[in-house]
Amino acid sequence: MDCFYAAIELRENPELAGKPIAVGGRSNRGVLTTCNYEAREFGCHSAMPTYRALQLCPELVMLPPRFEFYQSASRIIRKIMMGYTPLVEPLSLDEAYLDVSYGKDYAWNIAKEIRQEIFETTQLTASAGIAPNKMLAKIASDWRKPNGQFAVTPEQVEGFMKNLPVRKIWGVGPKSALKLEKHGIQTCGELQNLSRTELHSLFGSFGAELYDLCRGRDDRPVEPERARKSLSTEHTFGKNLNHLEDCAVQLEPLFQDLCKDLQGRTSGKIIAKAFLKLKFADFKQTTRECVCPKPTIEVYQKLLEEAFQRSSEGVRLIGVGVRFKEEESKKKKSTQQLNLSFSKEPDHPA
Repeated sequence: MDCFYAAIELRENPELAGKPIAVGGRSNRGVLTTCNYEAREFGCHSAMPTYRALQLCPELVMLPPRFEFYQSASRIIRKIMMGYTPLVEPLSLDEAYLDVSYGKDYAWNIAKEIRQEIFETTQLTASAGIAPNKMLAKIASDWRKPNGQFAVTPEQVEGFMKNLPVRKIWGVGPKSALKLEKHGIQTCGELQNLSRTELHSLFGSFGAELYDLCRGRDDRPVEPERARKSLSTEHTFGKNLNHLEDCAVQLEPLFQDLCKDLQGRTSGKIIAKAFLKLKFADFKQTTRECVCPKPTIEVYQKLLEEAFQRSSEGVRLIGVGVRFKEEESKKKKSTQQLNLSFSKEPDHPA
């Protein structure tokens, strides 16, 4: 979906049309969850601190998030997608992978119909990427935003990847991109000159994945019932917590919230580990975890003590969570890639 939260707010408040708007926290510790394209022209983007966004765009209209409202719209959109294929893998409220390889119609036409039905039903626009695998589909979905679609056919993959910036590859963040840039590598074509062994020496096990990803290979299937691997809750504080005792006081309500979530959302799940996350005043973060099938407040207190010693900075965020044991049936599940079908003329205008 295009600027999902902001688009819903604009739909409900048409008098804001044409103005730069953002959804997020208004406090000095708040961040943007999303913003519209008018705001992006000023350099604003999701996850940006609110104070910075207001510096870039003083006239930015800040709106508080209404997640129940967004979830309601997401359910309607998900239902529309399920009408075209049962193979829908949600990534978030506003994004999903669809496998339409079994269908008789071209993926291009299916994407166009879905986007049209979403607009007619919700008055919200969506963009789509059509490709042989999930990584390429994700990249393609950003190619014609907003309210467009783009396709990469199997025969186009090799040429498409040559000049693609390495930063577009799934899993390549700013640090990895900088490391590659120091080796004179900015495009996937340049990255293809490195052997699998050389990439492993640079990035460890992820290097082997990079060898395939920079060639447009991604064998992850679309998984409609993707298993939840973890559950957590966290809180960002208005003022930094400078003492361990202060952090310990805040731990109890977080632990209680986690227990409530575990009771209501994870029936049948077996806990394997407990973890605790701290984000410090300098925005660096650390995570401590331990094997623990039945976490208690004492377990998290111990993790807190260990994590707190990792920085002399004050604490701005505390998070607590659990990781679930992976089911044996999931481990043995086949990972054969399911491909999409294509039209003869994939690069149609929206």
